[in-house]
Amino acid sequence: MWKAVVTAAVAFVLLFCRSSTLDNGLARTPPMGWLAWERFRCNVDCVDDPYNCISEELFMQMADRLAEDGWKELGYNYLNIDDCWMSMDRDEQGNLYANKTRFPNGIKKLADYVHSKGLKLGIYLDFGTHTCGGYPGSIKYLQKDAETIAGWGIDMLKMDGCYANVSDMSWGYPDMEMYMNKTGRPILFSCSWPAYAGGIKVDYSVLAKHCNAWRNYDDIQDSWDSVTHIIDWFGDNQDVLAPVAGPGHWNDPDMLIVGDYSLSYEESKAQMAMWAILAAPLFMSNDLRSISPEARSILMNKEVIRISQDSLGMQGRRVIKDHNGMDVWTRPIEFPDIPSYGVAFLNRRSDGIPYNYTLTPGDLKFKCGSCLGYQLTDVFSGQDYGHCATFQEFTVSIVPNGVVMVYAVPTSVDVTSVLR
Repeated sequence: MWKAVVTAAVAFVLLFCRSSTLDNGLARTPPMGWLAWERFRCNVDCVDDPYNCISEELFMQMADRLAEDGWKELGYNYLNIDDCWMSMDRDEQGNLYANKTRFPNGIKKLADYVHSKGLKLGIYLDFGTHTCGGYPGSIKYLQKDAETIAGWGIDMLKMDGCYANVSDMSWGYPDMEMYMNKTGRPILFSCSWPAYAGGIKVDYSVLAKHCNAWRNYDDIQDSWDSVTHIIDWFGDNQDVLAPVAGPGHWNDPDMLIVGDYSLSYEESKAQMAMWAILAAPLFMSNDLRSISPEARSILMNKEVIRISQDSLGMQGRRVIKDHNGMDVWTRPIEFPDIPSYGVAFLNRRSDGIPYNYTLTPGDLKFKCGSCLGYQLTDVFSGQDYGHCATFQEFTVSIVPNGVVMVYAVPTSVDVTSVLR
């Protein structure tokens, strides 16, 4: 009986999403790929720093790595240019064009190269008068810019909101979506509207009709403090944010900084796990040419990616915020015919030793109908916690600033078959 109820509920949710949100057929699961900004910023010095500057060569090299090093096969298939790719002025007809020194062959040739690798190319525009880096904005050129990027073969647009009035965004972002749709080219649309409007001071039902994803909060920085501030903000505002996420329309807590300078191995695992629980877009911003084996193993973890890319598309929620420094987050996962869960135990303590945390599946508010309990398996270590009845205690041990992430599968199912 409980299987029928869950199936009916899922069908209703998906029907509602299709009828009330943007339906361009894109981002049915959280998009994945690579984005330049956090790691490479607006470095335009190709004379003294040619290896790291924003250039055609940088993006071709990253395309090679995505295509040849196993990333594409795992779903990392968008290669995204951020700010500072343009010339400082439009041409005589008002068209945008790439900086001719750093992108000598133009964006169309770069898109052709990226597509030849089986990847998709994303690009950056700004709704305001200028981009955040001072390059030409799009507010007076929305239709022209939509036609331009479609003609280049662009597959994703990130539209920022610098140098714009927030009050104009309620018409500007919908207009841009309309103009892109008129080109006939499917372009995944990532909006920055909520981040400039205070995060929760927007009508997300309107936003979801026009955008495939949207930045909600501050830019991520290369620090653990930045990661935890974003996690806390999503937890504190989950009653607003979680209901609006789903296939085709996602909250975006910003880039993965795994493989950059600041995060430890355990903190890197924690960010990856939490972004999967949040059903967040997974856009790495790192140097794929020199990424460490440890960072690679985290970003390529197939079980974490499986949670991230679950077809049900429900954003996870913080279900426990413990005064001892433990946060517990759960996300419903749709395996065939059964409700399962991804669970992240996030240790916010910094007292130098692993923290043993004991609880029951019942404490996590799992809803399994007539099932007798859950099989719990750590997705990073592979540790099998065994079968745990609904009100039977189990213990996880989490290092400081670390995470334990488990699949919780009803015991009526062979968990090994689910994880294969």
